[in-house]
Amino acid sequence: MKILFCNYEYPPLGGGGGIVMAALARQLARRHQVTVLTSRANGLPPVSIEEGIRVIRVPVLFRKHMAVANFPSMLAYLPSGFVRGLLLARQHTFDIVNTHFALPSGPLGHALSRVYRVPNVLSVHGGDLFDPSKASSPHRHAPLRQSVRWLLKAADAVIGQSQDTLDRVRSIYGVQRSMSLIQLGIERPPLRPNVQRAAFGLPQHAFVLVTVGRLIPRKAVTQLVEILAATRIADAHLLIVGSGPEENAIRDCARSYGLMQRVHLLGHVSEADKHAALQVADVFVSTSQHEGFGLVFLEAMAHGLPIVCYDRGGQTDFLATGQSGHVVPLNDRRTFCEALLALHADPIARRTYAARNLERVESFFIDACAARYEQVFEHAIAIRAAKDSRSDAISPSS
Repeated sequence: MKILFCNYEYPPLGGGGGIVMAALARQLARRHQVTVLTSRANGLPPVSIEEGIRVIRVPVLFRKHMAVANFPSMLAYLPSGFVRGLLLARQHTFDIVNTHFALPSGPLGHALSRVYRVPNVLSVHGGDLFDPSKASSPHRHAPLRQSVRWLLKAADAVIGQSQDTLDRVRSIYGVQRSMSLIQLGIERPPLRPNVQRAAFGLPQHAFVLVTVGRLIPRKAVTQLVEILAATRIADAHLLIVGSGPEENAIRDCARSYGLMQRVHLLGHVSEADKHAALQVADVFVSTSQHEGFGLVFLEAMAHGLPIVCYDRGGQTDFLATGQSGHVVPLNDRRTFCEALLALHADPIARRTYAARNLERVESFFIDACAARYEQVFEHAIAIRAAKDSRSDAISPSS
């Protein structure tokens, strides 16, 4: 197949949605011709070939951060992407368009699929439908809700990465169509031999918590600092992997609790260093207020980490208290604190959760995800071909 991915973010820009789409694209590029149409900022090249994928980046406005987009940059992606997509049509043909995120990528993917006269498969990731931390979240505004509803209905197929996401398509947007649940996948993480905790400024025998993600309000990372203080575990350290606008607030919070020596903000790091940070930790923690799926949880599982997180989001499809670690009621800091105290006191429980997570994650590697996507693509192409054949059969010229 000749596949066009439309996503306003693609590594190194953006967060989990772009990362998993890149992994999916790499896997599909082993068997198909894959093109990615995305945005360009921070000196990235306009066209490149990356691991067999043709990546086309269009210019956007005023993007300052690698990890976080802004409204001007997201809006600019639509006209820039459409113009570039029209130029692409002169040189290339496609069999399918796969659009990631209803907003902002949705209108572009829909328009280009109509230009190319091929199916559009819309993949929704959760945050494009519902983000409780953002006043601008589409679910809060009638015009945006209507736009998302229309895109969900107009797509030839819709894929959601968790039951939580599909439930919100129905409950918030009132779309009762057939949809596919394809849980996301990750590439098998590399294991670095002899990674030393000292490389991260950690004592050898510390109780190490780690979290990974963009430092934005939805992730509520300042809560982790407050919970760390509440545990009163003297040897506990927190590694924070990621960057974003909340970084100063997190640092100020750590300073106010006297934890500057035990809260380590690593900033935006390479994939290798991210996995190294996971490798040296004892527990993965997240106070995110909502995750459409939660790719980082899979990465933590692949490193054999017990997980403590809240119960809001797609991670509840595969995480459960007593199996993967502790899944805590949203914003119940006391129970979160108690879960960490229990894990700190019980190394045997940590090893038990680690073994279960290593076993469970085997079904979440990217090859299984890509195989399911191929099935949806092939079905959408077949349905479109059948419709076109019927239209040709009844046309006046036939």
